[in-house]
Amino acid sequence: MMKLEAIIRTNRFDQVKDALAVLGIEGMTVSEVRGHGRQKGHTENYRGREYDISLLPKLRLEVVVTDDRVEKVIDAIVESAVTGEIGDGKIFLYKVEDAIRIRNRERGDIAL
Repeated sequence: MMKLEAIIRTNRFDQVKDALAVLGIEGMTVSEVRGHGRQKGHTENYRGREYDISLLPKLRLEVVVTDDRVEKVIDAIVESAVTGEIGDGKIFLYKVEDAIRIRNRERGDIAL
């Protein structure tokens, strides 16, 4: 099993969620986060003053999938989240040793 953590633009979430639903991915965790990479933020004007916005709002999407589905999920996220501009995000992969469904103690792939 692998955990995919994707940092994406907030305005691309619906497209990503729909692409994962087509693959049958129903369980996910979504968090509102702030950060920057190469984009380094931007400046905004508010009431005549200029403000430096260095931490931009993003969404962190976490999904755990079986090893045989990892590449399909990566492709779905990339294809639905890409705009071609700096700030599209990143995907991080983590090996998951085990998963346990609390309700009935099922373990492994079946617990997903």
